[in-house]
Amino acid sequence: MYISNLPTTISRKYGYADDLAIMHADGDWQAVERAHSKDMTAVCECLQTWKLKIRTVKKMSAAFHLNNKEAKRELNVNYNNETLPFCLKPKYLGVTLDRSLTYRQHLESLCKKLTSRIALMRRLSGSGWDAGATTLRIATQPLVHSTREHCAPVWCRSAHTRLISLPSKTPCEL
Repeated sequence: MYISNLPTTISRKYGYADDLAIMHADGDWQAVERAHSKDMTAVCECLQTWKLKIRTVKKMSAAFHLNNKEAKRELNVNYNNETLPFCLKPKYLGVTLDRSLTYRQHLESLCKKLTSRIALMRRLSGSGWDAGATTLRIATQPLVHSTREHCAPVWCRSAHTRLISLPSKTPCEL
């Protein structure tokens, strides 16, 4: 309810629960910086009206592009006499993003997480804890399947998805 009346912005707003991202596309870096600075000021004024604060660790700017000549370019977004910190690989809704949206770091991290969780399930299946097929299936769903599928529509089309082999077999499927 708090964010239902966010101000109109130049940039597009994307929100989920208590996470909000504003994005602006333009070929001119200064136009992007101006738009974001103006929008951040408007959004922050609205949040102050409702006595809400932006968490410092989540407050950042990032740039996504394929221009290798500008690979080290950082956005200069200002609001309330403060400059937003620039982040090369921000995390949004659990997905690590990078400049060219390859999702490579996200996929590598996902692979490590799934490998360790599948190993845990394998140990449980061979333990004396009487972890039968039903128990393993119930435990596998939140530990493995939901992790493997989280935000998949976002990153699954990346060319890097084919370069990283995600574990596909769980103890219940072996």
